[in-house]
Amino acid sequence: MLFKDETIDATNQVLGRIATRAAVLLRGKNLPSFSPSTVPSVRVTVINASKLRFTGKKLDQKQHYHFSGYPGGLRATKLRDMFQKNPEKMVRLAVLRMLPDNKLRKKLITRLKVTP
Repeated sequence: MLFKDETIDATNQVLGRIATRAAVLLRGKNLPSFSPSTVPSVRVTVINASKLRFTGKKLDQKQHYHFSGYPGGLRATKLRDMFQKNPEKMVRLAVLRMLPDNKLRKKLITRLKVTP
């Protein structure tokens, strides 16, 4: 199978805009042969994830939550801490949440590569 490789440069770009472009490319919505039930032969690479830009006060005010399922198991992490620790994970998480929540989601996200 031949893959069409797409590259997105994240230097000085906003996270949401990058994630939207990547999600559209992964789904194949830009292709004339788009079908919602198929996985297109496209690979997306996002480069320079550590040079992303955030608007407003998001770095200090936005929080990501994780719940373990146990009482008192809600953990909150500030966006600044997550971004400094692993900027690739931020891009991957944003793209993952923009993909449809169905059986194709796992196959689509495997075709995304993020580099710092």
